[in-house]
Amino acid sequence: MSNSGYALIVVDMQNGFCHPEGSFSRIGLGMDGAEAAVRNAAVAVAQARRADVPVVFTRHLYRMGRADQGPAIIRDSPALVANGLAAGTWDAELVTDLAARPDDLVVDKVRHDAFQWTPLEPLLRGMDVSKVMVCGVVTNLCVETTVRSAFMRDMPVTLIEDCCAAKTQRLHELSVEVLSSYDIARIVSVSGGFDAGYPDAGYPQPTQSGADEESRLDPVPASDFVPPARRADMAAAAG
Repeated sequence: MSNSGYALIVVDMQNGFCHPEGSFSRIGLGMDGAEAAVRNAAVAVAQARRADVPVVFTRHLYRMGRADQGPAIIRDSPALVANGLAAGTWDAELVTDLAARPDDLVVDKVRHDAFQWTPLEPLLRGMDVSKVMVCGVVTNLCVETTVRSAFMRDMPVTLIEDCCAAKTQRLHELSVEVLSSYDIARIVSVSGGFDAGYPDAGYPQPTQSGADEESRLDPVPASDFVPPARRADMAAAAG
């Protein structure tokens, strides 16, 4: 089973977006299903690490003075101007459940697209990465934009849908449906058996001997995350 050329990109799983005390929850923009998405993402991260697949975390944050926030985001989300995602604060940090390490690869960004004005592409190219797995928040904003951007850079994309969340379940499902309908991304789920350490293998996968406890975390069932039209396909694949 080959994982050559792959990397896992975990988009913006920060306290501000995913924690119940984060800035997005405080202004009424909390993520529906964020807790389950983070738990599943932790499984994917552990799988990738076990198989030496590179993991890259992105963080959406703004510097002091917020000159890098830009007029469009200020206009669309004025409540955030004084409320969150400030560099150096708890709100901007990755959630602890992901067990991020001091030497992990972290790319900071100021726009929905994780490739725009960041070192993400040269970092991936420098590691000989040509295919990406993507998960995180918000499904229909930063995740979908990053997926499309990778696709336009001729990188085949795998979206791990049960490791993603949006403001509502409907917005999450619509985003997944659009990306899958036009083959912009292959849609998988860790709860359906996908292993981020062996992304080209059929799934479900047998338990790997010697796997550490972290890699055997139980994922949250995918049924609540999957558009109804795809549930039959997932059931057939799992069978």
